[in-house]
Amino acid sequence: MELLDALNQRTSVRSYTGEPANPRQMEAILAAASEAPVGMGRYDSLHLTIVSDRKLLAAIDAAAARLFGDPSAHPLYNAPTLVVVSSNAEGNVASANVAAVIQNMSLAAVDQGVGSCYIYGATRALAQDPKLVAALDLPDGFAPVGSIALGLTDQRYAPRELDAKHHIASNVVA
Repeated sequence: MELLDALNQRTSVRSYTGEPANPRQMEAILAAASEAPVGMGRYDSLHLTIVSDRKLLAAIDAAAARLFGDPSAHPLYNAPTLVVVSSNAEGNVASANVAAVIQNMSLAAVDQGVGSCYIYGATRALAQDPKLVAALDLPDGFAPVGSIALGLTDQRYAPRELDAKHHIASNVVA
């Protein structure tokens, strides 16, 4: 798939079949994470945890639902896989690096025909629960910053027409 097509077709998938991406698809998505632009090339400041354990996913989902004040919510959308991106850096650099990694994985998911959705609220709930953080078995000094839900979906990526509300305003200062 061409890059501009993937950019145009990328969308947040919130409905999954329950089936995970196959190993080849996951390999391509995780490889894209390593292609992300990371400040000062500090790839060692990032750590990926691939969560596919149903009980842990349910616990993260429940923690997020509590944080959102809606016990019936399912903020992970029943995705079979959650890739948690953690960092040992602080502030804007960590956030920017994690966002770049997740964006790359999201675009690779489009290319692979795998559903994906950025997950930040549930990551916040996860990061606030010491038992859930411990279950991730992170290296010392790392904390969850963002996540991406992944899995097969019946939703199909399709080209979309962008209207004026989808364009970011710009100007030239000369």
